[in-house]
Amino acid sequence: MKKLKKIITDFVFILTGSSLMAFSVTGIMLPNQLSSGGITGISRIIESIVPVDYAVIFYLLALTVLVSCWIILGWREARKIIAMSIIFPAVLMIFQQTNFYLLERKDMFLAAVYFGVLNGIGMGLLFKRGYSFGGTDTIAKIIYRKVLPFVSISQILMFIDAVIIIISGVIFGRQVAMYALIAQLVFTKTIDFVLYGLGSQKIKIEIISTFYKDIESYIIHQIGRGVSIYEVTGGYTGEKKIMISSICTPRESILIKSYIAKTDINAFVTVQPINSVWGKGLGFDSIAEE
Repeated sequence: MKKLKKIITDFVFILTGSSLMAFSVTGIMLPNQLSSGGITGISRIIESIVPVDYAVIFYLLALTVLVSCWIILGWREARKIIAMSIIFPAVLMIFQQTNFYLLERKDMFLAAVYFGVLNGIGMGLLFKRGYSFGGTDTIAKIIYRKVLPFVSISQILMFIDAVIIIISGVIFGRQVAMYALIAQLVFTKTIDFVLYGLGSQKIKIEIISTFYKDIESYIIHQIGRGVSIYEVTGGYTGEKKIMISSICTPRESILIKSYIAKTDINAFVTVQPINSVWGKGLGFDSIAEE
């Protein structure tokens, strides 16, 4: 009964999230000739070069990323994105046939904001249920594994999205690139809001796992964040265990969660939103008085 309830809940989240994202693309982005980062932006760029329908391009790219992930990163990584790699493009094709526009060439700024909000809510709902989209996040993992193991996945991801937006500016004009950047910022902040609510730009994640060495290495070398290690004692068992603590962004916490899920399914993880962090570190506030 619990398993059936989970399947139904997951289906509702997937359908709702996919519908919001598909509508943001077909009802806002395409009618206003906007662009964005990720596979959405890549598909928009390719559509402007070759006479192929946007949804078909997106489907082909999603399947390409899925197969590449399967071959390079393995089945355990690929199975997390297989659902969205198939379901979302199908939903996108359905929405594209409706020809319903929320905004059409009236206010580019407002369109960029609406697109970022709806797209971010949809993606956030999927992340909440533990699903991954298989977009530039997966591409960044592949590049890290095969090309740039000395650069963190987060840095690779930011670079990819930046390149996509820059190319959009070259092809569609600087104004489109500016609005694509606005849409990307709104999109990222909306995901953070859906996952952790208002006021939190940083996340404190604490992990208790027998594979703490592997998780520690992943956070330090692939995410590019520092960790603290504590010895804790279970109140019920009296058993001594190792706990890893790290502070990161909400997006990085999703990557860490995905790694832990495939490394140690019995790990115990707590996540706490943090309003501010003072000290040395990427994105932290200086403790020194100005």
